[in-house]
Amino acid sequence: MTRSTRPVRLLALAATGLSLAACSLSSGTDSGSGGERSSAGSGSSTTAASRSCEPGSTLTVLAHESFSLPEEVTADFEEETGCTVEVVTAGDAGQVTNRLVLTKGSPVADVVFGIDNTFAGRAVSEGVLAPYSPQLPPGADQYALEGEGADVLTPVDFGDVCVNVDDAWFAAKKMDPPKTLDDLTDPAYRDLFVTPGASSSSPGLAFLLATVAAKGEDGWQDYWRDLMDNGAKVTSGWSDAYGVDFTAGEGKGDRPVVLSYASSPPFTVPEGGTEPTTSALLDTCFRQVEYVGVVAGTEQPGGAQALVDLMVDPQVQSGIPESMYMYPVSGEVELPRDWARWAKVAPEPFEVEPATIEEKRSTWVREWTDLTS
Repeated sequence: MTRSTRPVRLLALAATGLSLAACSLSSGTDSGSGGERSSAGSGSSTTAASRSCEPGSTLTVLAHESFSLPEEVTADFEEETGCTVEVVTAGDAGQVTNRLVLTKGSPVADVVFGIDNTFAGRAVSEGVLAPYSPQLPPGADQYALEGEGADVLTPVDFGDVCVNVDDAWFAAKKMDPPKTLDDLTDPAYRDLFVTPGASSSSPGLAFLLATVAAKGEDGWQDYWRDLMDNGAKVTSGWSDAYGVDFTAGEGKGDRPVVLSYASSPPFTVPEGGTEPTTSALLDTCFRQVEYVGVVAGTEQPGGAQALVDLMVDPQVQSGIPESMYMYPVSGEVELPRDWARWAKVAPEPFEVEPATIEEKRSTWVREWTDLTS
């Protein structure tokens, strides 16, 4: 899979790709990593001395390609812990997980960020993570894994993958836009919808899971047959769907309905305008949660645990919307003004249990590929 690059200033992200390979971790200020958080099953002390690296050593973070945090935090973190932080990127959540599994006997990182709820089950079952559970910020418990995996993956941020519509296009055509998944199969919207594929894109996989949750294991295939019969277009990734085919994208395409994020609309407020030209359909969303964890076999457990602490620190959490274009798990963070107004989260997003996703993902993607090809 290739991870979709999240929308910012319409398609600034698509232009830059947010490729962060070989860059250093830049993260948020007062790290809060001085041993004040609790550990569960970590088997190590939480003293300040234990939350550090061996002198002159490197702390490697394996992350997806959209990982980004402010540089000043890295400097503070490195000064406090003695760790020299290096980030290695590996595409999207699936590629990050695969890299960990393939290097299980000789880990390539000390910390991993970006495994999400669509691949958490695999990471847990493969035993590539070490137990460590920091104290979570208020409101974050609802995003934590339940049961197996809760002590190895810490929730950091979340995003709702939703169908988006170009309201300006529909207004110009004097048409009502679609509102539900079922509307996308209505002949009135023939040839208007574009989505990244489930086999090549993490939001595409999320959309497939939304249809599985909505239609059930016995009904989602018929839904996709109807969707394809109604002229839905499948692209390799989000950048193609949003940037090329979407009418409100940079390429000014010919499809006014696209799969994107609930956080996309604020980035379509025109210069000098007061409101977005697009909106997210909140009855179509699947919720992705991203986690951080300590890699099993790390030679820097103290530094790795300190970095996990850092990711749920208030100042890092407050910067997530503008650095990674996701919602922080902390309920105490004040969202940017445009987000608070125009980037509402889904009140009842579609969800599939991580264990079920792990069990059925390959089968569902294979069936989806047969249906869409």
